Amino acid sequence: MKEKVYLYDTTLRDGTQGEGVSLSVEDKVKIALKLDQFGIDFIEGGWPGSNPKDMAFFERMREIPLKHAVVTAFGSTCRPNVAAEEDDNLRALLESGVKAAAIFGKSWDLHVTDALKTTLDENLRMVADSVAFLKSRGLTVLFLAEHFFDGYKHNPVYALRVLEAAEEAGADWIVLCDTNGGSLPHEIFETVRTVKASVQTPLGIHPHNDGELAVANALAAVQAGAQQVQGTINGIGERCGNVNLVSVIPNLQLKLGYACVAPEQMQQLTKLSRFVAEIANMAMPNNQPFVGNSAFAHKGGIHVSAVLKDPKTYEHIEPELIGNKRRVLVSELAGQSNLLAKAEELEIDVALDRQEAREIVKRIKEREFQGYQYEGAEASLSLMLLEAAGKLRQLFTLDSFKILMEKTADQSISSEAMVKLNVNGQVVHTAADGNGPVNALDNALRKALENHFPCLAEMHLTDYKVRVLDESGATAAKVRVLIESARDGEKWSTVGVSTNVIEASWEALADSIRYLLWKEGCEEAERPEQTEARVGIVNH
Repeated sequence: MKEKVYLYDTTLRDGTQGEGVSLSVEDKVKIALKLDQFGIDFIEGGWPGSNPKDMAFFERMREIPLKHAVVTAFGSTCRPNVAAEEDDNLRALLESGVKAAAIFGKSWDLHVTDALKTTLDENLRMVADSVAFLKSRGLTVLFLAEHFFDGYKHNPVYALRVLEAAEEAGADWIVLCDTNGGSLPHEIFETVRTVKASVQTPLGIHPHNDGELAVANALAAVQAGAQQVQGTINGIGERCGNVNLVSVIPNLQLKLGYACVAPEQMQQLTKLSRFVAEIANMAMPNNQPFVGNSAFAHKGGIHVSAVLKDPKTYEHIEPELIGNKRRVLVSELAGQSNLLAKAEELEIDVALDRQEAREIVKRIKEREFQGYQYEGAEASLSLMLLEAAGKLRQLFTLDSFKILMEKTADQSISSEAMVKLNVNGQVVHTAADGNGPVNALDNALRKALENHFPCLAEMHLTDYKVRVLDESGATAAKVRVLIESARDGEKWSTVGVSTNVIEASWEALADSIRYLLWKEGCEEAERPEQTEARVGIVNH
């Protein structure tokens, strides 16, 4: 039987202290439900009494039964010279209606004397009385020893006395906090091991990432005897963030053999990470370990060739175990193995012999030399492969487009685009306004096509990036436009390149629509003489 490590998530409280992170009550409820489904043991919802939003969250959660997790409220010990039963903060914890409370107290004597302006003995009284008060009301109590590792370095005797006060008062968990995030893994290990020998209460670890060692510190603490890890999804939090549970969990379970969640829940890790990022309106780094889009991406031809023979050659775990997937990037570094693996990955049945593969690789390298980038625009790459295999039909071609912009004396700016297309042999001429020329062009293109292809009404643009490729060209420089589109939760990216940003945008827009139509089955196999056609591209 694997040893259990309990997971305590503080995304909804400590995570929201991160710069730029703000969650509504409904956002917090949605995330809490996902955390519960994933198998998190404790979900810290906020600090009752500190703001109306947190109390509203606890009120909402009273109506929503969770399958596994225990909703936990956060607070502090009572104030100096105030009895626990008379402390407003502790009473707010009871009013929240939770079954578990996490209260922090000072374990560094410097904070007791300089921050709290009280005596060391009074601090011990505050810890003991607060824990005992909450226990007497039937709550599970987690005592968080704030700044413990710094306090232990400065005054180990007093730091341990604080823990003993919490234990004697009946704390269910004692959590050691690396609040400043500056400890090293060997320090964490030795300190936790010493504490483990001094107290009987189960230990937890709450590391911050200021030294970029939070994950290593959490693993060291567990190996030294800690049985709970407190952190956030994607490591969001104040300053440099909290420990990233998304990295801690697979390291603990898949590599160190501890039990955290069920295997089928582990397979939801990538979805959980991306769900929280989406709700928090944060862009996930592509290179985020385990769950990032590039975590199992292979670009070099030699690497790809080896991975196709045995994935262990360049992958530390099977990506499917945590719900991610292997990706093969096709770029100027690609070989034939990249191309064939990419076709298989994209589920494109392209029967390419070696000569055809060499020709397509050559074309990709030439286009990347021109400024295209297919590793970030897989939908455009898919279209290129389909065209090479004669799998696409020309559903629409461009006759012309025109864009008008006007700035008036009152400083207002208007944009209008006119598009003339040939759609399945029918000429369609439309015009549309927009918030800028690219938006107007997008609106006109959709207006021309939606009657023929209703699925376009459900597609929307989610990201638009412009990159100058030759800074020396100033305003005449060539630019690359990357567009991300989405429909029903699926996202895809396309690319366009030109010295004219509107033309590059058109190319990427047209590809995004063509890719959706192919996915919807609108595209049919075309005749061999059509394979050279590049639908929807201007002057390319």
